[in-house]
Amino acid sequence: MDDAPDDRQRWAVLIEYDGSGLVGWQRQENGLSVQQLLEEAAARMAGGREVWSVTAGRTDARVHATGQVAHLDFPIDMPLNTRAVRDGLSFHLKPHPVAILNAARVEPTWNARFSAVRRRYRYRVLNRPTRPALEANRVWHVKFPLDVSAMQKAAKLLLGQHDFSTFRAVACQAKSPIRTLDRLDVRREGELIFFDVEARSFLHHQVRNLVGTLQLVGCGRWTAERLQAALEACDRRAGGPTAPAEGLYLVGVDYDPDPFVTRDRYAHLETAL
Repeated sequence: MDDAPDDRQRWAVLIEYDGSGLVGWQRQENGLSVQQLLEEAAARMAGGREVWSVTAGRTDARVHATGQVAHLDFPIDMPLNTRAVRDGLSFHLKPHPVAILNAARVEPTWNARFSAVRRRYRYRVLNRPTRPALEANRVWHVKFPLDVSAMQKAAKLLLGQHDFSTFRAVACQAKSPIRTLDRLDVRREGELIFFDVEARSFLHHQVRNLVGTLQLVGCGRWTAERLQAALEACDRRAGGPTAPAEGLYLVGVDYDPDPFVTRDRYAHLETAL
C-alpha cells in the first residue's frame, strides 16, 4: 500500500462518468481513459506538475460509474479545499462526460483501492421488444420476456463464499477465484430490470458473467439447478455469456469511515475555506 510522499497531499474524489466513448478506467494507448483524463485535469490544476491517481476499481471500456472513487496526490504547496478540488477537476475535465461529485482530504496512508471494504455494482437491462433510443449505450436490450422471480431464486444460490472460476474472465489475473458475494438482488421497475451486486472485491467480468448467465434462467433456457451445476464446475466454459459492458455501473465504494461523510475526522487536514 503506497503512502503519499511528504511533498504531496492526498485527496479522495468521488467520480461520475459515462463510459460509452472511453476505453475504461486504466490508461490505454488506443483511446481516452478516465485515468488519463483525471490525471491531466489534476496536472493542469497543479501548474503542469504530474499528479498520480489510484482507483477503487478498474472499470472496462463502455462501463459507467455513478460512484467511482480514486485518490490523487497533489503537491503539498497547493492551497486546496473541497470546493477547489471538486470544481477545479470538473472544470478541467470538460467537455468529456466525467465529473467530480465530491472531494475530501485524507490521511497519507488512505488508499482508494486497499481501504475499500465493499464495492457495489448495478446492471441495467431494458426488457422490451423495441430497441432503446434514450437509453442507448446505457442498458443491455433484451427483447424476449425475462422472469424476474426465477432469476432472483437462482441468484440466491450464488450468495456467500464460492470458487467463482465459472464466472471469471479467461484473462483474469486475480491470484484466487474465491470471492464472497454479499448481495445479488434482481428486481423489475416497468421495462427495466436491475441486478444489484455487492462484494468486497470482484473477479474480472464477474458481474457481467453472472448477469449473462442469470438471463438464461430468466428466459427459461436454464434452470436454477443448471446454474448451481455451472457454479460447481469451476470452469468458464460451463457458464453463460458475458453481458454487454454498457449495462454495467459502478454505483458505490464503501469505506469505514467514509471520507465523504465523516468530515470531522479529516477536517484538520483541509485548508479553511
